[in-house]
Amino acid sequence: MSQTKNHTRPKPTSLLGDFSASPRMILLSGLGIILGGAGAVLAWILLQPDLWLHESFYYQRLSWQFVSPAQNHLGWLAIFVPVIGGLIVGVMARYGSEKIRGHGIPEALEAVLVHGAKVSPRVALFKPLASAVAIGAGGPFGAEGPSS
Repeated sequence: MSQTKNHTRPKPTSLLGDFSASPRMILLSGLGIILGGAGAVLAWILLQPDLWLHESFYYQRLSWQFVSPAQNHLGWLAIFVPVIGGLIVGVMARYGSEKIRGHGIPEALEAVLVHGAKVSPRVALFKPLASAVAIGAGGPFGAEGPSS
């Protein structure tokens, strides 16, 4: 009695996918690398005001080096730092531009759908600045948004 083993034959190469790279795919990969690098540089640039304001609020010095707020010398007065940051953002929202209020996504959608993707220069200036003040003062950031 001979037992036959069920061997599967390899598929012909014509049935396998084409793994060659077209010039369009190489172009898109290059653009992805360039945009990813530009996004990383932009994120680093936008982080710098946050670090500077954090050091100003908690350590009263001009520095871009991050140090934990837990090591500050303010003691219990440190609980007022986010309050002061919130008041600064409130003044910016009251006298700068009311459009800096909120999370940002609804305002961006409104600008795209209603105003033809146009954002006023005041909003373009005050929104990131208000976010930097809120985050640097120890306010919330993330899914809920950094500004009031």
